[in-house]
Amino acid sequence: MVYGEKMPQASRINVKGLHLEFGEIDEYLKRKPYESKRVSSDYDTLRKWDRKLLSYFKPFYAPLCELCCMCTYGKCDLSYSKKGACGINIEKQQAREALSTSVIGASAHAAHARDLVDRLLEKDPSSKLHYDSSIDIMAPISTTVTGIEPKTPADLDMIMSYIERELTNLMASVHTGQEGDAIDFESKALHAGMMDTLSLEIAEIAQINQYKLPTGESETHLLEIGMDVIDRTKPVILCIGHNVAPSAEIIDYAEDIGVEDEIEICGLCCTAIDMGRYSKSSKIVGPISRQLAFLRSGIPDVVVLDEQCIRSDVYEICSEMGIMVIATSDKCSMGLEDMSDENPYKIVNRILQGMNGVLLKDEKKAAMVAVNLAMQLHRNSGKNSWKKSRENCLKCLPCDSRCLPPKKPEVRWDMDINSLIEYCNLCGECDRTCPALLPLRNAIEEAKRGDFRSLSELYEKCAGCGRCMEVCKESIPILDLIRESRKGSAEKFLIRAGRGPVQDIEIRRVGAPIVFGDIPGVISLAGCSNYPAGEVDVQLIAEEFLKRGYIVMAAGCAAMDIALSHDDDGKTLYERYPGDFDRGGLLNLGPCVANSHAIGSAIKIAGIFAKIPMERNTVEIADYILNRIGVCVIGWGAMSQKAFAIITGANRWGIPAVLGPHASKYRRLYLGESAPRLITDRGDGSPVPSEPAPIHLTYAAESINECIVMASKMCIRPNDTPRGRMIKLSNYVDLHMKYYGCIPEDIDLFLRSEKEIPYKHKDEIMNILDRRDWKPREAVREPSIIR
Repeated sequence: MVYGEKMPQASRINVKGLHLEFGEIDEYLKRKPYESKRVSSDYDTLRKWDRKLLSYFKPFYAPLCELCCMCTYGKCDLSYSKKGACGINIEKQQAREALSTSVIGASAHAAHARDLVDRLLEKDPSSKLHYDSSIDIMAPISTTVTGIEPKTPADLDMIMSYIERELTNLMASVHTGQEGDAIDFESKALHAGMMDTLSLEIAEIAQINQYKLPTGESETHLLEIGMDVIDRTKPVILCIGHNVAPSAEIIDYAEDIGVEDEIEICGLCCTAIDMGRYSKSSKIVGPISRQLAFLRSGIPDVVVLDEQCIRSDVYEICSEMGIMVIATSDKCSMGLEDMSDENPYKIVNRILQGMNGVLLKDEKKAAMVAVNLAMQLHRNSGKNSWKKSRENCLKCLPCDSRCLPPKKPEVRWDMDINSLIEYCNLCGECDRTCPALLPLRNAIEEAKRGDFRSLSELYEKCAGCGRCMEVCKESIPILDLIRESRKGSAEKFLIRAGRGPVQDIEIRRVGAPIVFGDIPGVISLAGCSNYPAGEVDVQLIAEEFLKRGYIVMAAGCAAMDIALSHDDDGKTLYERYPGDFDRGGLLNLGPCVANSHAIGSAIKIAGIFAKIPMERNTVEIADYILNRIGVCVIGWGAMSQKAFAIITGANRWGIPAVLGPHASKYRRLYLGESAPRLITDRGDGSPVPSEPAPIHLTYAAESINECIVMASKMCIRPNDTPRGRMIKLSNYVDLHMKYYGCIPEDIDLFLRSEKEIPYKHKDEIMNILDRRDWKPREAVREPSIIR
């Protein structure tokens, strides 16, 4: 052997009567550092849970069309049980669409979470994450899925890597020639939904720690909300999207230079909620339904975009209205020139000399430009005159900010409301295209006669999509008509700031009443503003359940829509009901990512009250939630892929959901059968008959009446005590009587003994039971569907 040469290593030793091999030990030592950093979950176990879950709640498909146009073999006709060129049929195609939609929604939230986690990593990857001292379980979803309770940003980074790996794998299954089973497609859709809930939680933890947002305070401060709370005499900066980073920098910069009282910083969508959590001085314009109307009002001087729920034509609208646009994310660049490396004051000058917008991926620089630009525009020549000059710009030659261009030809949106109405020929095309089926033609016809009441009443019912304006042959800005018709009725309300997570002490206080049924249920309002009859629906839903002692939680646009009405005393629901996680409490959890706290609270009940181990124990926890915790999600205005992912994620955790009528366009529901159900008693492992509770996993209601009644029924669980079941059935029967005028015909399915019959309607219910030959039965001691 030459000196310095490495000595050969023996992989085994053979001695008489002894045989040792080191190969496996060597491989383990090589893998150990890597595996200690790798986060994973047991997908095979989760897949078995999904298939068990979907054996009770069968996928129901409602295709928008029967064609598949995904590859160049197509388009393939899948009607009448025909298969496409790749062998796919209509059932598998619709299941694949569900997976695709769920992955898209989860990816949006995951990308948002990644951005926030990266900011924490840049600051200090080893810093300690903190929550309120009353919260021991900081990350119930992360702990249950991955077994990791994150302590540092580095832990969040590991979990994010796991999410990104899973979403890549799930998206690969959408490719032509991959998955070939409808239930496995649905299992993957549920998995994508769970990755979404995990992303939501990571995003919340990251931004709470980065920006010191509230962590579970029940009575957070009140904020102003509504289009008319904005002071139009000041320079106005409007932030749109879901990522609070740019708006937080704007608020900080305005305070640093001492102009916070001289400028209006407001927000739309979830960014607005987070701005209100970050600063008491910020104002909320409203939910996504107000976006087009507020932009077309011309009130903002500068619009700052971050990511998600931003109209694709926002730059075009702002250009028409003379509003400057600053995009801050590479996920939403709007075709704007990237000037992130330029001097902020040079950028301001470039914009004043004719640029309508710019991409600035440096939030600090974007804040400097937004504040200085808004103030400069206001100083130069007054807000309205400057806007008018920009609106009328002919874009003839390079010019400077002193140019006052000649008057452009008058356009329809420059005219007053009475002149605009005269152009309408009452063709009714707007009626036919309105997704909410609003009576636009009749309202305009009455306005022509001088009666604007019907037109103004459409304001609160309008989803703000603008489709009516797109089809109008006379180019009448119908949305502007609706907005202008309600002048004199100020839109000014108060909303409680987003509180963040539910405290552990609150869970300990109400865990038993929720599980046993003394508190009739927990309602979580989620999703967008695509309501069939306006935001008044979600307000009625919330109040109906609050009056009956349910706990009502809300996040995102739903949380804002609840605030957009007063009672006779001029108070909103947030002023009338407390913010505690207790009977009759109304909780504004925060933005869309705060939906994780609703699911997290259910997990905490299983972990804290029932003492079920949480670490990597998703199936046990989900089974407990499904059979014992009366919680129901209502996505009455669900519109986006993100909303679909949130709902599907809740389903994976055993939480049922009631959606609005527009949600049928998602093309898939999970429906149960209205018949006795065979489940397992975990006490002895025997199969036992039980009520169909919850009756469905995802259901689309056709009316608010059906939604309220169905949600109350969805809170019934096999685990209810006799007293708890009587309380839940009292609410179910009362609501059915209120909205349908009769006792529900399926009441016999949910009664186990006469003790559970609501006193108020006992005689009528006994008549139904006699006709059905109903027999008492024993309650399941330990209900489950997994054993």
